[in-house]
Amino acid sequence: MKVTAAQQRAIFRLFSAKTWPQRIVALIIVLVGAWACIKPTPSEPGKLTTGMVINGQVVGVADGDTVTVLDDDKKQYKLRLAYIDAPEKAMPFGQAAKKSLSDLVYGQTIQADIDDVDRYGRGVARITKGAQDINFQQVVNGYAWHYTQYAKTQSGSDYSRYQSAQEAAQRDQSGLWADKNPTPPWDWRKAKRNN
Repeated sequence: MKVTAAQQRAIFRLFSAKTWPQRIVALIIVLVGAWACIKPTPSEPGKLTTGMVINGQVVGVADGDTVTVLDDDKKQYKLRLAYIDAPEKAMPFGQAAKKSLSDLVYGQTIQADIDDVDRYGRGVARITKGAQDINFQQVVNGYAWHYTQYAKTQSGSDYSRYQSAQEAAQRDQSGLWADKNPTPPWDWRKAKRNN
């Protein structure tokens, strides 16, 4: 918190003033300055906040569950698809998962409903293209797991739908499920951190 010269004088006056009116004026200046520092500020343009809805064109696909969207104001947003986890690019099926997502959305106009902002500043979003749930489609295609650990905010019907889609992809050996025992990305990342 930066203290202005006027606030410094007011703090000094608060303790050195000889009359109560001078002290009250000094106290008001100090309190107004403190309130200005702690009051919530409106979100900055291009900054993600929970509850935002972004409409824009997908201009980048980083992997099977991360995209970059450019809105009409030419602001870019990095978004991670909510409720799913896809193989990392260096993992088996990582490039195929990226291609699957790219085929679904690259260059397309989408809507992103921001559920959360992760520690990297990415929006955790439910992505739709028209009526198509893109997050769900990655699970249907067999290129993402239903990330149940982070699906606590998902509605009960969506949770069941995603679980059923994953079970069907496993049964049909679609995408990464062609591997008899694919490594979940969260286990792969943990192993990489421990090495």
